[in-house]
Amino acid sequence: MKFIHPKSDVMKNLVLLFVIGTLAFFACKNSESEKFKLLTGPVWQTDSLLANGVDASGPGGVLSKFVGDVKFKTDGTGYFGTYTGQWQFTSGETELIISTDSLPIPITAQIKELTSTSLKLTTALITPTPPYTALSIRMTFKAK
Repeated sequence: MKFIHPKSDVMKNLVLLFVIGTLAFFACKNSESEKFKLLTGPVWQTDSLLANGVDASGPGGVLSKFVGDVKFKTDGTGYFGTYTGQWQFTSGETELIISTDSLPIPITAQIKELTSTSLKLTTALITPTPPYTALSIRMTFKAK
């Protein structure tokens, strides 16, 4: 009959648990999708901000506060021109939801293009004040 020391079994189980946990941690770290890496890698700079096909980035423009740098951080926060807030992919990573305390509702934007150098988003918005006009928005960004 072979005697197994209880402490050795506990130690083996702890070592095994540590190894499994370490492997799981690194597997999760490396499971970021290609789109996630492309989006969160660079700082993006606005290229064009259009509302109904017209430049809306100038002073008083509906998109003027989006002018500047945009950064989608890996923790789901970021800055978007003068706004700071949160972002997330929708299922399938085909859309982005951007929310900030500075806007009355989150913006859901369709990702039309996402490469290492280019980000193109479209969305539809209703102006927040009368006459409540529907706007077709197109925002393009270049990696800085």
